[in-house]
Amino acid sequence: MAKDRYQAHDYYLMDELLTDEHKLIRDAAREWVKRDVSPIIEEYAQKAEFPTQIIKGLSEIGAFGPYIPVEYGGGGLDQISYGLIMQEIERGDSGVRSTASVQSSLVMYPIYTFGTEEQRKKYLPKLASGEWMGCFGLTEPDHGSNPSGMVTNYKDAGDHVILNGAKMWISNAPFADVAVVWAKDDNGDIRGLVVERGMEGFSTPETHGKWSLRASATGELVFDNVKVPKENIFPTVKGLKGPLSCLNSARYGIAWGAIGAALDCYDTVLRYSQERKQFGRPIGGFQLQQKKLAEMITEITKAQLLTWRLGVLKNENRATPAQISMAKRNNVNMAIQIAREARQILGGMGITGEYPIMRHMMNLESVITYEGTHDIHLLITGMDITGFNAFT
Repeated sequence: MAKDRYQAHDYYLMDELLTDEHKLIRDAAREWVKRDVSPIIEEYAQKAEFPTQIIKGLSEIGAFGPYIPVEYGGGGLDQISYGLIMQEIERGDSGVRSTASVQSSLVMYPIYTFGTEEQRKKYLPKLASGEWMGCFGLTEPDHGSNPSGMVTNYKDAGDHVILNGAKMWISNAPFADVAVVWAKDDNGDIRGLVVERGMEGFSTPETHGKWSLRASATGELVFDNVKVPKENIFPTVKGLKGPLSCLNSARYGIAWGAIGAALDCYDTVLRYSQERKQFGRPIGGFQLQQKKLAEMITEITKAQLLTWRLGVLKNENRATPAQISMAKRNNVNMAIQIAREARQILGGMGITGEYPIMRHMMNLESVITYEGTHDIHLLITGMDITGFNAFT
């Protein structure tokens, strides 16, 4: 079992911008990843299985709803704390971070923000503890970047509604106890509701054959005349405002998480460049390798500054969706480019499970697409700066 030799890198002394609490939270997550994730993650990625035994640990480090108030089981922490936890988890694996992101930003966040007090008390404590796991149903087989075209719908049937449709590419679906689902009501308005495992007609077939996020469970949500009590519907939110606000929270976490993947790649190849010898000396002494390494730490440092500032704005409730989009797009693209360069520095060893690079690279191919594709985020920024909608 490979020892996790990771050392953090802070070229611009970013720790000086963090509080003592931030650093304690981050360091606890880092040590947990080293102890409980790194030793097993290659094995689980190779066999395409999510390690369910780590769910309890994710809860213990505060990865489930860190910014949800303590009265509902959350950590009551700020947004920078949330980001730092996501960074450390994704340093271990993007799929594990996806599991935590979905639970926090796509399940607990909408229940807390849009749910009734009864819904909050029923679901949030069990989600925070990891007793229940959740998933988020927005994307459909024919509607990804255009969620408003969804066909999943429900019809009024007295004290309950009848839900029909299907969702695709849903993280956590195969083992989720609850699903936050977005569907159109009788008036064609998009509404959110909580669907529970065990409701007749609700199934979650697993997606197999993935080359990416192999240590994350992905599946579908299928609704065949599912009876959902009306008390499971979010009472006031209508339209895309609901799901898009959830995505903003998730994208924010991804912006931090991608830095973790990039740091792991950089740390791995920096150490390799100092130990691997060719032509009689360490390869880190050659100009082309130094160019790659210098560019990596430069881009990581820029991303760290970007997310820290975004975290400050998020804490002040001033971060805009477009600002979050910019950070998600930039940081994931940065991470995937670093993974590709790191693979080259490792040479043939870069494709083996002895090093984490190829796993990170494959994972990031999903991260650059989900929660808004790279190109869609460019259009969000473009519309924000020009005032023109280029989507249609």
